[in-house]
Amino acid sequence: MPTASCRRVLRPRLNACVSLAATYDPPVVLYVRGAWSECLERPCVAIVGSRRCSTYGQNAALMLSRELAQRGVTIVSGLARGIDAAAHRGALEAGGRTVAVMGTGLDQVYPRDHKKLTDEILKQNGALVTQFPLGTPPVSENFPYRNRVISGLSLGVVIVEAAENSGSLITARLAMEQNREVFAVPGNITSRNSFGTNYLIKGAGAKLVQQWQDVAAELPAEIAAQLLPPPSKKSKKKGELVDQLQLAPSDLSDHERAIFKLLSTDTPQQIDALVESTKLSIPQLTSALLTLEMRELIRALPGKCFVRKL
Repeated sequence: MPTASCRRVLRPRLNACVSLAATYDPPVVLYVRGAWSECLERPCVAIVGSRRCSTYGQNAALMLSRELAQRGVTIVSGLARGIDAAAHRGALEAGGRTVAVMGTGLDQVYPRDHKKLTDEILKQNGALVTQFPLGTPPVSENFPYRNRVISGLSLGVVIVEAAENSGSLITARLAMEQNREVFAVPGNITSRNSFGTNYLIKGAGAKLVQQWQDVAAELPAEIAAQLLPPPSKKSKKKGELVDQLQLAPSDLSDHERAIFKLLSTDTPQQIDALVESTKLSIPQLTSALLTLEMRELIRALPGKCFVRKL
């Protein structure tokens, strides 16, 4: 890799890297290659896990990465074999961006057989980043420092398969220390590769993840709103649309009717706004929302937002 293709980014007046800059003791220097700033303009979520993953774990990482990347999330991971590689590939398959945080110099791809993967990441406007200068070989003590950058760049970290003493648990701990959201995919209770992730859910406060919405729901509302699909452009006759918006089932309670009238089909309303508009208490509001959702009259969206169903 020619030296000219590497850029050194001095800390933390980095406009695109305020999340990392705000953590305790961020790296003094980052070396980057690729569309670094563009990657960090979008919400970043890390997906990491076991190098010796199962087919289940690999598929889970691919699915979550692909679905988040399809919605504009930049996927951050550590370029390792197993779950990390699946996370990068899921983003690439979705046509999205991914950032590989390395525990080596930019010219020392590790593992070596991931050189093709790094080429694909760069070709698809992703980025490679490390705090280690050119020529730094893969040394075991460097990888915990890499993990700190992975969590620091991200709004949240998803752990997919981790044994009891997995390095991914270090990433989870660092994420908690950095006030990041920590998520874990539940695993087979008989598999050692699931001991770490199941512990995170059971005893460490990690959020259980089964689909991309579980991640989006824990992100700040203004960020989660960016992940919503655009409003449908299907044309409707004006009269039909007015009738549809005004009609409400006659058996709704007063609370349910008030909420239903406030919601539209194309503009999500946050729960805080509904509290303010309806003057209902949180228990009253959530009970009415649940009833409307069970009757398939409204739909819950990431970020505790709601819209009326068409």
